[in-house]
Amino acid sequence: MSLESVKAFFANKAPEIKIIELPTSTATVALAAEAHGVEPGQIAKTLSITAKEQTILIVTRGDARIDNRKFKNRFGAKPRMLDAESVLAQTSHPIGGVCPFGLPSALPVYCDLSLKNFDEVVPAAGATNSAVRISPQQMAELVAAEWIDVCQ
Repeated sequence: MSLESVKAFFANKAPEIKIIELPTSTATVALAAEAHGVEPGQIAKTLSITAKEQTILIVTRGDARIDNRKFKNRFGAKPRMLDAESVLAQTSHPIGGVCPFGLPSALPVYCDLSLKNFDEVVPAAGATNSAVRISPQQMAELVAAEWIDVCQ
């Protein structure tokens, strides 16, 4: 269902972008980077976080970490990662396939400025073996993301 919602999202909003489905897992940054032949930073990981009782998605470069001070300055709270069950309930995507595309309901999406270091990034596409290749700018535009600086 999750992969299907991402396919429907791209068919509707950006039919030129093809979903890549691999026979192996790309559920971690290291696995995804190896499978797609890119450096770990080019993997666009989507973090599901609660801040002040609101779920938000933050897309960062694969090798980046959230800077707690920057996050608290921006959102007024400490970041709290959702558990796997909550991630699935909020996004319809399993851990390892979480992305800002094809969500069952609107969630605030933020893209960290660290993604702008690349012309192309590789975010997951709703399954632990699927992804897309996309420019950070197009990704942000497609999901109406706000650019922020919350990583180290």
